Amino acid sequence: MDTLLHPPPQTSSSSTSMAKRPCSSSSQNPRLPFHFSQMDHLLHSFLSFPDSSLPISLDLSFDRLLDCSPSDADQALLIDRAHNLGCLLLRAANRSARKRASLHNSVAWVLPPDLTIKVFSMLDSQSLCYAAATCSMFHKCAMDPFCYANIDLTTVVPKVNNAVVSTMIQRAGKSLRSLKLGIVPGTTGSPGSSQPLVYTIRNSVDVSNFSWNDKRIRQGKESSILTRTCLYPLSGDNGATGTLLRRLHLYNIERMDNASLCVALAACPSLLDLEIVGLSHVELRQTLMSVSSNCHFIERLFFESSKTGGDESLKSPTCFELVNNCPNLSSLSLRGFKLHDCKVRILVKGFRKLKYVDFSTSYSITGTFLRNLGNGSGGDLLEVLILRDCMHLREMEVARFLTAVFEGDFKFLKHLDISNREGLASEGDWYQRSYNSSFIPLKQVSEVRPDVCLLAEFPSEGCFLDIDHMIDSDINSELSLPFQQSDHTYDGTMLTSSLDSNYNSDQGSGNEEYQDSGFVIYEESSDEVDFLV
Repeated sequence: MDTLLHPPPQTSSSSTSMAKRPCSSSSQNPRLPFHFSQMDHLLHSFLSFPDSSLPISLDLSFDRLLDCSPSDADQALLIDRAHNLGCLLLRAANRSARKRASLHNSVAWVLPPDLTIKVFSMLDSQSLCYAAATCSMFHKCAMDPFCYANIDLTTVVPKVNNAVVSTMIQRAGKSLRSLKLGIVPGTTGSPGSSQPLVYTIRNSVDVSNFSWNDKRIRQGKESSILTRTCLYPLSGDNGATGTLLRRLHLYNIERMDNASLCVALAACPSLLDLEIVGLSHVELRQTLMSVSSNCHFIERLFFESSKTGGDESLKSPTCFELVNNCPNLSSLSLRGFKLHDCKVRILVKGFRKLKYVDFSTSYSITGTFLRNLGNGSGGDLLEVLILRDCMHLREMEVARFLTAVFEGDFKFLKHLDISNREGLASEGDWYQRSYNSSFIPLKQVSEVRPDVCLLAEFPSEGCFLDIDHMIDSDINSELSLPFQQSDHTYDGTMLTSSLDSNYNSDQGSGNEEYQDSGFVIYEESSDEVDFLV
């Protein structure tokens, strides 16, 4: 044992002594070099000590070697050699253990490699990484591009950076079919609900004990995890990586901008499902233009603004281009944008396969777009219509629509949500809110159409928030208001109408309330300054 740690000096006597030492390994296998046989012999002798006596013997031997060292420098060198030898021995043992475990797994694992890869492809991204770290056999299977066809790197708290995204996309290569990135709030709404998915200071998780400044600092750090370049790998391999991508979901990537998103969409011509939430520097108009130019097969489009009512960039020509270039769209959700009824009508009537519509928390929608829908003029296939918390939604327009449902239109309708936390707008004065559904034929529709789920949740009259408080709150959340002053009032004569008018008459463009009721339309710059810079 002493010889293993501290070989004796190379003298003639020691050489003679060393020559007299038996070497069974060399005699048993003369094909091995001499120094290999000597190492085998020493290591075998060392490992042959019984476990009960090894600690004591090892301590005594090491102490004797230190005592025989002539100087402190020699003793320090001996200790370093012992450390290095222990590390080398541990490394060799771990390598051999992994090799044996891999051999055992290959024998014990009942599935062939192709089925193992199939199973791994069904795992989420984090579980796949755990499986790859288990053993070399699993690691080899987990490196197959098919395992990365559906990449989900969404998290409740920031953990993923651009390098991780790039690595996963490169592993997937041309097999990539689905990509989900960003921060998703811990509590998400059920399907069909309008609960926001935007991750902001107002609804971020587990921040109740933070001060306002702490929340600002925390948000700034989190937004720097994924940047505008996180989707650049989709354009890799001459654009082949994103060619067959079917699903792209992006959540609360603060630094993503119009140019970067448009480049990514241009690399995804086969996209069927696009979901965008909380990208504060991405405009609705630019996104829809890019979709209509590059993603002609898209079937589902979900876009939720991070600033409710602050994006009014959508133009009518953009709506027409989207309708003409993307005829397969069956699900459309534009939440939190400033949408005029005339543009909404173009979209709802233009998409002949449209079944799911969600304009929750959108400003400026009064409901006039519902006129002249159905009867073969568009909107016949609607199954879900969600207009929850649309601040300008009029009670009279909702009543007209439900009357049409009662009379037999919209035969495929299964779900209608007109709930509003501020109540519905009255016909003559927007400030006069309706807090009950007595004017709306909900009961009659439920009796005739029991298969339709009708949601009409309104606050009690005493719970209506003061309008000035509501406006101040929206300003603090970077909301661009669609009106000029909180004490501004409407001219009631400009908004009056009657249920006696023909529901199917296509009156009004949906913008008349902006021209006649004193609204001030503000133009927003598309070159929004990144407040984090």
